[in-house]
Amino acid sequence: MRTFFYKGRFIFIPLGIAAFLSLTGFVVMSLWNYLLPAILHVGTITFWQATGIFILCKILFGFGGGGHKGGAPWMRRRMEERFKNMTPEEKEKFKEKMMQKCGYGRWGGGHSWDSYTAGTEKTAE
Repeated sequence: MRTFFYKGRFIFIPLGIAAFLSLTGFVVMSLWNYLLPAILHVGTITFWQATGIFILCKILFGFGGGGHKGGAPWMRRRMEERFKNMTPEEKEKFKEKMMQKCGYGRWGGGHSWDSYTAGTEKTAE
């Protein structure tokens, strides 16, 4: 039984990829042809054009690399190096500046949403 799956993967994997591309191409084509001609006054597209658009978008915008948090890895490394070279005062200024720009959450210094909402409820009373 196990050898069948090892030998069968050479058949099932390409079939699965083809099925995924077919379904995705059909969905992209349907959405394009339903929405964009009415909104942007563009022409309708064929299945192959929709599949090409999907593949082009994947090449340009990435394949969903597993949820890199904090942006691109090269940008994160650059920021880590800058942060290592800062004095504690500069780090605090940077955190405050990010808090002003981005608000609570990511740069919130470990504050959870519950503590944020609890703080706003107290000030409202």
